[in-house]
Amino acid sequence: MAEILVGEVDDFDQDTRVIVEWGTNHEVGVLRVGDEFFAYSNRCLHQGGPVCEGIVIGKVNVNLDNEKRALGRTFSTTELHIVCPWHGWEFDLETGQCASEPSLRLRKFPVKVDDGRVYLVV
Repeated sequence: MAEILVGEVDDFDQDTRVIVEWGTNHEVGVLRVGDEFFAYSNRCLHQGGPVCEGIVIGKVNVNLDNEKRALGRTFSTTELHIVCPWHGWEFDLETGQCASEPSLRLRKFPVKVDDGRVYLVV
């Protein structure tokens, strides 16, 4: 396994994304949410869009009444999704699992933080 220096921890705010290219045709997006770093293949499983360049939002929950009618929506504060900017496919930020097709997952990569530096492990 190799470690690729992505940047300094202080370079990452909540909206910073770093796209790392390695080998031929490999792009991995590294992003920070809170104190955690995540890295996924930057290729949406739908049609190959740059998924790691999408927004991170709370999972959308639909509130239903007793007759299963929608009363409105709320956003989860504990389960976050990354949303592909091309067609809106959503993936769980922790696992990479697709929200609409649970059998699909983004390829996840380890991220190492050492001495204030962020490394992608490939």
